[in-house]
Amino acid sequence: MNEREIQTEDLMRGNAFMFHNYIEMESAERDKAVFKLVIRPESKNPYGIVHGGAIYTMADNAAGAVAHSDGRYYVTQTSSLHFLRNQAEGVVRAEARIRHRGKSTCLVDVDITGEGNILLATGQFTYFCVDINLMAEKGKKNQ
Repeated sequence: MNEREIQTEDLMRGNAFMFHNYIEMESAERDKAVFKLVIRPESKNPYGIVHGGAIYTMADNAAGAVAHSDGRYYVTQTSSLHFLRNQAEGVVRAEARIRHRGKSTCLVDVDITGEGNILLATGQFTYFCVDINLMAEKGKKNQ
């Protein structure tokens, strides 16, 4: 495991919302990450299929991990996710890949697949690179 993978793994360990939703990082490397969700009753909507919010959360976390794989700090700027299919049982995976990395923004493609590698959703996330010191300073002022 290289230094960037360790940084990404450390960042994801601090993501309580991800763990609250039972989402796991399966792999992460420079410019690519795979996250998974083993479908549980808590992952489902009233119709018995994976909740769209769970799919979106997994996509955002996978895409965010890929953006962070360059060692810089990012926040989600925009996103679009197209829901195509769904499933009720098994495992769902989000695979995220860098499409473009600039000085201040990062564009990430993400595909959500289900059992049999069926495409369930696809989308793009744009992340804005932030100054971690400035964020910490603003956080102190807001307390």
